[in-house]
Formats: sequence, structure tokens, C-alpha cells
Amino acid sequence: MLRAASRFLHGRNAFYVSLLLLPPLLWLGTAYLGSLFALLAQSFYAIDEFTAKVVPELTLATYRQLFTQPANVDIVLRTVAMAFAVTTACGIVAFPVANYMARHAGPKIKALLYVGVMLPMWTSYLVKVYAWRLILAKQGIVAWGFDAAGATPVLDRLLATPVVGGPSLSSSYLGMFIVFVYMWLPFMILPLAAALERVPASLLQASADLGARPGQTFRNVLLPLALPGLAAGSVFTFSLTLGDYIIPSVVGAPGFFIGMMVYQLQGTAGNLPLAAAFSVVPIVLIGLYLTLARRLGAFDAL
Repeated sequence: MLRAASRFLHGRNAFYVSLLLLPPLLWLGTAYLGSLFALLAQSFYAIDEFTAKVVPELTLATYRQLFTQPANVDIVLRTVAMAFAVTTACGIVAFPVANYMARHAGPKIKALLYVGVMLPMWTSYLVKVYAWRLILAKQGIVAWGFDAAGATPVLDRLLATPVVGGPSLSSSYLGMFIVFVYMWLPFMILPLAAALERVPASLLQASADLGARPGQTFRNVLLPLALPGLAAGSVFTFSLTLGDYIIPSVVGAPGFFIGMMVYQLQGTAGNLPLAAAFSVVPIVLIGLYLTLARRLGAFDAL
């Protein structure tokens, strides 16, 4: 029987590949895409105000509720602002690290740096989040470090800053921002280092030979060529921040983010249409972001 099947598949490469891909595609189509489309379809339903049951009639009332109620708009804007801030910070921090890894480190140091960058990714996500909550607590190691350095007034001023401050770093948007940057930084460093490794050293030497200062070489030669890597890394940092609900639930000031609202609305509140409408927002934003990143050549650096 096996020989008959082998003879039948011999020379039929397209059929053989289709046969191999059929099980995972069926799983993806039913378990993932099917459930996703079922959720998104719920966004066109509404909740009956008296019975609190879902009314299966097509309507845009849920979207009107999402974009007209100030509390919902504030959640969307807060989440998008955090995603942009984290993406920008990851790019600033990652560039010198990736540049050193790609252009200056020797083989052994480069291997150690790559392991160091990827090592936090091998640790449990929840363990890292709760560890950071302890690190940033009022009596945590960060507060102890500021106190030992005599810089407690600096920390107090940071915590007194409107909007981003709070009683402690573990209960402020500043602390949440720090945890987000730590979590997603490897996703920015790795594609950026890959893009910088492809930049020919001769271009930088030619720029210096033509009299360009280091800053000019960076702005006019290195940064444009590294832009695909930055765009690729930003796809990860932006989308992961946009959809995360665990970090805002464990670390940070009171205030909902999109992921938290989706989790609470479809669970405790039982408002599945509004949860689905909130889910559409990151999908649309990430779609637009991916379109922009594709134009910048992000997928060439993945």
C-alpha cells in the first residue's frame, strides 16, 4: 500500500505539497480564522439594554458606542500612545546595541550578545512581569538604588509628574512603560542587527572619504539603510504593546487598555459585541501599520 501511494505521489509535486499543507491550513482556518471572524461578526450586534442579551441583528450601534463615549475613546488613545512611546524608545535603545553587534563586535562577543539578547525570551512571560512588579515597588531594588545614590528626590519628581507618575513606579504609567520596553526590546534588536549587517562597510568609508562627519554619515547613509530593520522591529513592538493586557493589569496606574477591555467585556461584563468592536481597533491599526512598514521594506529585514 505504501509503495502504491509512493508511485501515485511520484511526479505529482503540487498534489504532494497540498496534501502536506492541508491539515495545518484546516486547523488555521477553523480554529483561528473561524473563531476570529465569529468574534468580529459579533461587533455588528448590540446588547439589549433591558435584558442584557445579545440581539443578533446587524447594526452599527456598538461602533457608535465605541467612538462616541469619551471613556472608550480615552482607552483607545491611551493604548495607541503607549504603543508609539514604547516603539520609539525601543528603537532608540536598540540602535546602538544592534550597531555594535553588527559592525564592531568580534565573533565571540557577537555570539555572547546574541545569547544575552535572546536569553530573556526563554523565561516565562508571567515570571518576568511579576519580577518587574517587585523591582519597581515602593520598597523595591530601584527605589533602594535611588536612595543609595542620594537621588531619591529625582525619583520623587518623576513620580510627581502628571499623567505618567504615581505612588510608585509599579503603579504608574512610567513603570508600565519600562516593563513594556524591557519585554519587547529583543524584538527590535534582532531585525535591526540583521539589517545593519547588510550595510556595506565601503559605503561608510566612502562617506568619510568625501568629508562627511560621523553625524552626517549616520543621518544620510546608515539610518536610511537601517530603516527596514527599524520598521520590522517596530511591527513587533507596536503590535505586541497594542494587544497586551497582562502588563497593564499587573504593573501601572489604574486605567484600562484595549486588551484589558476585551478581556473584561467578554468575560465579567458579558458584553461580547463591544469586546469585538474593541478587537477591531488593533486589527485595523496593525493593518495600516503593516502597510506602511511594507513600503519601508520591513519584510525584507525579517
